[in-house]
Amino acid sequence: MTRNFYLSLFICSLFLIQQATAQQKFVHPGILHGNAALDLIHQRVNGAKQPWLGGVEALRANPFSSSAYKVKGGFDSVAREKDFGLHAQEVNNDCIAAYYNALMWTATGKKAHAEKAVEILNAYSYKLKAIVRRDKELLAGLNGSHFLNAAEIIRYSYKGWDPKDIAQCEKMFLEVFYPVVKSYAPWANGNWGNACLKTAMAIGVFCNNREIFDDAVNYYLKGEGNASLPNYIYESGQCQESGRDQAHAQLGLGNLAECAEIAYNQGIDLYGALNNRLLKGFEYTAKYNLGGEVPFEVKSDVTKKYMHQTVSADNRGEFRPIYEMVYNHYQNRKGINAPYTKKVIDKIRPEGAGPRPYDQPGFGTLTFSLKKSE
Repeated sequence: MTRNFYLSLFICSLFLIQQATAQQKFVHPGILHGNAALDLIHQRVNGAKQPWLGGVEALRANPFSSSAYKVKGGFDSVAREKDFGLHAQEVNNDCIAAYYNALMWTATGKKAHAEKAVEILNAYSYKLKAIVRRDKELLAGLNGSHFLNAAEIIRYSYKGWDPKDIAQCEKMFLEVFYPVVKSYAPWANGNWGNACLKTAMAIGVFCNNREIFDDAVNYYLKGEGNASLPNYIYESGQCQESGRDQAHAQLGLGNLAECAEIAYNQGIDLYGALNNRLLKGFEYTAKYNLGGEVPFEVKSDVTKKYMHQTVSADNRGEFRPIYEMVYNHYQNRKGINAPYTKKVIDKIRPEGAGPRPYDQPGFGTLTFSLKKSE
């Protein structure tokens, strides 16, 4: 096929996606987890089925999934500068505890987990006024998505969250988080911008704001910064940060995958964009981190600040918990082979939380491995 053919196909797909987003109402819950998936998690865990039982056992063993977790926040202002700045570690702990307790509520039905998630969300909703300093986009993007996933699950599955508290939570996302992420950090490496993308998209869903959601979808497909799909993953599957290190390359890939899953839950197929470009990125990265050889193109990023000479061996073989969700979509939903992604899953299953700080959702064996049998 010619390049012009694929360009025409991409433009046509983009038009159809834009038409769909303009007409469709939001599905709830509908960020990373829809009702059917949440019900299936509960059924499988309570039916003692593997590999999901192993997944919930891994989640239960994580200290941030405990209903006895001691909340650190909220705080008036927070900052991430130099990894852990003004309350950054406490925010990361609290947001992941909110999300993991929401998952434990789903998996076990124990009310104490839902109450813990509500406690954390309320602590921030009524207190947090600003995300500040350098790296604020990363704090808002990486931590905001966890808060949002927790909030979406609890809002639509637990009757004990007061409507006025939900409204205050919406206010926090719109007035504190969204102003920080809405530009998608076009000056930075792509993982910054697509961390912002996933949180902006989630804000659009949780707050029923079509303009915010559509803007994030459009940027994913054709944004000018490193964060967009065509600028982060090249035709070969090489990523904008493949020459930087494998930790950041996987972080950026995982962020884009979360965007695709959110959109899929809203009836929009970003997974299939650019001839399944996301899968190419995962297969390239999985193959290299499993010890295989991959092609590498010396190419400047869109900012002209980063020009790597070779694929980086830094963090090679250190797998982030990003693979189950993508494999579930391509192989289980669509029947598209993803052999290297599958090899990673076989190596690390059950997928856990990954390295600290917890930038990705993790525990994909429990939450995204939804095929009836393996």
